[in-house]
Amino acid sequence: MGYVTTQDGTRIFYKVWGDPKGPPIVFSHGWPLSADDWDPQMMYFADRGYRCIAHDRRGHGRSDQPWHGHEMDTYADDLLALAQHLDLRDAVHVGHSTGGGEVARYIGRHGKGKAKGRVGKVVLIGAVPPIMVKSKNNPGGLPMEVFDGFRAQLLADRAQFFREIPAGPFYGFNRPGAKVSQGLIDAWWRQGMMCGIKAAHDCIAAFSATDFTEDLKRFDVPTLIMHGEDDQIVPIAGSAMLSSKLVPGAQLKTYPGFDHGLCATRHEVVNPDLLAFIES
Repeated sequence: MGYVTTQDGTRIFYKVWGDPKGPPIVFSHGWPLSADDWDPQMMYFADRGYRCIAHDRRGHGRSDQPWHGHEMDTYADDLLALAQHLDLRDAVHVGHSTGGGEVARYIGRHGKGKAKGRVGKVVLIGAVPPIMVKSKNNPGGLPMEVFDGFRAQLLADRAQFFREIPAGPFYGFNRPGAKVSQGLIDAWWRQGMMCGIKAAHDCIAAFSATDFTEDLKRFDVPTLIMHGEDDQIVPIAGSAMLSSKLVPGAQLKTYPGFDHGLCATRHEVVNPDLLAFIES
């Protein structure tokens, strides 16, 4: 575990598990969580000889809580600072939800420059690209009112809002017959409440309104796009189905009935599929 200090002085927390000389895998988490959300993947791959790295995005988890910088360009710059600090080469970058946007912007912003040679493969899981919000150019997106509602509920009663998301749509626990895990709900709430409220608020705009179309077109490494077909947070039609057409040579793997939090609820399926792609 450690910290890397970015150009604006923000300290980003990260943890490294597994073989220090093993092939690196970097995990970027979703909103409003932390590196801890990747525990099922970090354990699985560390046990198999990989060097597993996960960081807390600025404003989240154990990282500093600056007032500014809660947008995708800065997130990508922070990821670059981490990669340079650890001198990562040919790393596999895995991004879930908002973390998928972070990885996409990292490649689009730095892949041909300072990050050249640092990225070997990419995996986007339940990821927000190419863009979530509805517009004339994206008629299939979600209305802005949805995200305005997120912000309003966050400011009105964050603690309760952060109970309702994991207890309902995030893990699909609102579906008939769902096997509800109170532990997962509590873990989501704990991580969410560690996030600074300013970071949580601003990140809603970052994950919903950022257009990653041009970033995706710049991908030049093997890419796997994984998505649950019953994702209620990032609907598959407006995300994975479109992204897979924008990323050159992308592989698309969808999962009938799987929810947005599939890395936790269905890790016994997701992890072997990740391993197969990484080792291919």
